[in-house]
Amino acid sequence: MQVMKWSLIAAAVAAGSTQLAFASAQSESKGFVEDASANLLLRNTYWNRDYNKGTADQKVWAQGFIGTFESGFTQGTVGFGIDAFGLLGVKLDGGAGTAGNHNLGGMLNTEGTPNSKGVLPPKDEWSQAGAAVKARVSNTVLKYGHQMPELPVLAYDDSRLLPQSFTGTLLTSSEIEGLELNVGRFTQDSPMWSPASDEGDLKSINVYGGSYQITDDLSIALYFSDVEDVYKKKYANINYNIPLGEDRALNFDFNIYKTKYDEDTTANAFFENGLEGDDNTIWSLAGKYSTGPHAFILAYQQNSGDVGYAYDMGDGGSAIWVANSYYSDFNNADEKSVQASYELDFGGYGIPGLSWKTAYVYGYDIKVANDSDAKEREFFNQVKYTIQSGPAKDLSFKARNSIYRTDNRFGTDLNEWRLFIEYPLEIL
Repeated sequence: MQVMKWSLIAAAVAAGSTQLAFASAQSESKGFVEDASANLLLRNTYWNRDYNKGTADQKVWAQGFIGTFESGFTQGTVGFGIDAFGLLGVKLDGGAGTAGNHNLGGMLNTEGTPNSKGVLPPKDEWSQAGAAVKARVSNTVLKYGHQMPELPVLAYDDSRLLPQSFTGTLLTSSEIEGLELNVGRFTQDSPMWSPASDEGDLKSINVYGGSYQITDDLSIALYFSDVEDVYKKKYANINYNIPLGEDRALNFDFNIYKTKYDEDTTANAFFENGLEGDDNTIWSLAGKYSTGPHAFILAYQQNSGDVGYAYDMGDGGSAIWVANSYYSDFNNADEKSVQASYELDFGGYGIPGLSWKTAYVYGYDIKVANDSDAKEREFFNQVKYTIQSGPAKDLSFKARNSIYRTDNRFGTDLNEWRLFIEYPLEIL
């Protein structure tokens, strides 16, 4: 596998070197203000988890305000700029103390002393601000400060009310058309629920790698990361698209992570299942057939090694780029899972902006304490509608539902609803 990975990246660099570098983005800079943008996203969300097997239900309702500013770059050989964000979260209903510490994995900030249910009460509101300075030469950008990286081995989480962020340095180079290289080091992690810049207990994470669009239909990626005193990861991806004619295509997407834990007990801090070990390999292969407004997906995912695949221990809550990740990630020790899903774009039937996705995922052969064949399954549905024109253009409504079931040796059954209303406003 290691030989294959290096062969892929060598092929990408060799292929890229035969192409002329495309136009310099810095030479086309219009200026710090002229290329600047400012946006405000209003996000209202309600979550409800209805548990079985004696576990208390959880629910929460909140309003978020996410403001972002991105300057252009000053003109010249080296351009300079600033990016900034401001976040405000407002609790509308804390679920009468049912939502648990940090409320459903990262919804609300908390304070005070535990209530009668043993959880901290949520704050009425909290806020955070951050900024990063940036410099650009040609098509290479160096950025330092508060950032929201989106790499397979370092990916911020924006799945709840307010986004996660990291503080550090990231170099992104796109000097050859289709080839992007990234090198970075981050030393602070601010979770979704926290107004602090460093509440995630991150010592440091080093990341490097890149992606290459070989042709219009074939791309590859290879990334590495090292979270200090936690784990080291390797990631690879191959994505291949086969056009089959007008409005029809077949796509294959392969993802793999190889994790080496620094301590045998590290994974248990994530899973809390009593299993110990220092390695995991998780991979998935998804096939997607698209025809007009319809898409049909089949996927297989597999774990091997001593323990499951852990993440968000310094590398972000979205650092799991595999096929079978919904409410459950199907990432437990030795777990195998299969997925069948369907997507429909109602634009093909005269309702642009409306989409639906449904999926069924079945996980089996899960290793638990004193056993090796526990099971889990999830039935997922999501409907989203975005207004296409008029005064409320881009206002979106999303309803997501998961029906999750396990056997008695693993996990807790639940029915979950996630409701979102989002309205983006362009200020500048």
